[in-house]
Amino acid sequence: MVVAYDGTGFHGWQIQPGVKTIQGALGEAASEMTQEKIFVQGASRTDAGVHALGQVANFKTHSGISAEDFRRGLNALLPDQIRVMAAEEVGPDFHARWQARGKTYRYRIFRGRVMPPFEFRRAMHFPWALDEEAMMEAARKFEGRHDFTSFAASSGDEQEDGEREMEREIWESRLVRAEYAFGLISATDTSAPMIGEEQKFQEVEPHYLDYYVRGNSFLRYMVRKIVGTLLEVGKRRLKVSEVEEIFEAKDRSRSGVTVEPDGLCLMALEYPDPTDSLSEVRKERRGI
Repeated sequence: MVVAYDGTGFHGWQIQPGVKTIQGALGEAASEMTQEKIFVQGASRTDAGVHALGQVANFKTHSGISAEDFRRGLNALLPDQIRVMAAEEVGPDFHARWQARGKTYRYRIFRGRVMPPFEFRRAMHFPWALDEEAMMEAARKFEGRHDFTSFAASSGDEQEDGEREMEREIWESRLVRAEYAFGLISATDTSAPMIGEEQKFQEVEPHYLDYYVRGNSFLRYMVRKIVGTLLEVGKRRLKVSEVEEIFEAKDRSRSGVTVEPDGLCLMALEYPDPTDSLSEVRKERRGI
């Protein structure tokens, strides 16, 4: 299944006792349809408040219900914030998480003095002065294979942190300016104010800054910490050249803050040719 959802009000993807989760809602709906105990596997365990347009999930069933009827039935049972966009029957070896070879995330920042209400919880609002060109340059520094210790959340266990594989390969990292679709708010485009005066509004035509990052896999909070670091560059508190130093430092305190989850969306997953075996895919992911 390709699943889209508004993560607002949910405690992330993964099932947790006593709280609403995306995985839990899908499992309950599928179980109601099949009268079986269904466990839904997801490609990415998105955090609380994070959205998705292209999450991929799968489950196994003995039911004879067709994939298209599952799509319609699940959408009838699920809350409006969760939609199954497409569904198809796959082989018994398919696994949404372990066979995923690539993911694309987008983090959206709304640039304008007033945040329109329909952008609430779907974008981060940043109306203050930013050097957007410097941020775009810094975004490219994250491409390639790096140790992302400085850009990941701690597990809370020193030993576990020391044993985790922190290297990740990023194929594409870019920040782009996107026009604000509705054009209902006008503002005078003036020369940029002094960077560093964070409380000084930057009067620009409302627009988005969209950060796109595509890679083989991601550490927890990694994208949100990268965006926090790009904002520090935009405020001219960090130089573009310092990004490489932060990688080398392997020190979380050197990177930017972990920005709020509202602007983060899982856009797409990539999968191998269906003839590739699951064991071969797992070997490739482990670098064997």
